[in-house]
Amino acid sequence: MNPASTALRWGEGRVADPPFTQARPTADSTQVRLMARSSRLTLAAAALALSLVYLLPLWHIGLKAPQYPEGLGLYIGVNRIVGEKPQDLNSINNLNHYIGMKVITPGDIPELRFMPWLVAGLIGLGLAAAVSGKRALLYLWVGLFASGAAAGLADFYRWGYDYGHDLAPDAIIKIPGMTYQPPLLGNKQMLNFYATSWPAAGGVVLILALGVGVWLVLRERGSPPVPA
Repeated sequence: MNPASTALRWGEGRVADPPFTQARPTADSTQVRLMARSSRLTLAAAALALSLVYLLPLWHIGLKAPQYPEGLGLYIGVNRIVGEKPQDLNSINNLNHYIGMKVITPGDIPELRFMPWLVAGLIGLGLAAAVSGKRALLYLWVGLFASGAAAGLADFYRWGYDYGHDLAPDAIIKIPGMTYQPPLLGNKQMLNFYATSWPAAGGVVLILALGVGVWLVLRERGSPPVPA
């Protein structure tokens, strides 16, 4: 018997082996949720921009009245409260004395002691997220940033409420039913004083940095995973 024909007949009953194909690795084993390089650079810039709040005031409160046509003002920073002009803080405290409001003493405000550390933590976390490229850290950074901003505004409102409602009973000038809470945001008429409350340069930096973070989250959530 011909060996070649025997081998041919023996192979007729076998199922042909499939052509060799390279197994595709699963996405979980080779892909992680990394940000695009442009997103990482943008996040790093936003985090570093937060360092400007150590130099720039966060908020401005202004007062105008006929007896103060040039106006009085306060700048609230991450670790300080100062007058817009050198004597403005003293002038506001002297006016407040007549209507029973508390003296504004920056050293007695605990938030001014721990806010610099909170900002430093946001800067560090933002840079860590940018260096690692992990989307989860981006989401954490934006979540903490937004929560901190909301808590800061709530605390500012609480401080203003206490400041304008908790009046000394022996005040020289007492008007029944009158309170002196400054506006959280916007304008307000209080007796003959016109009060304003708006973000200052440092506050604008915070708003823009948070806005960039939210935009990055929306951008990255709609992008596919980047290979590691």
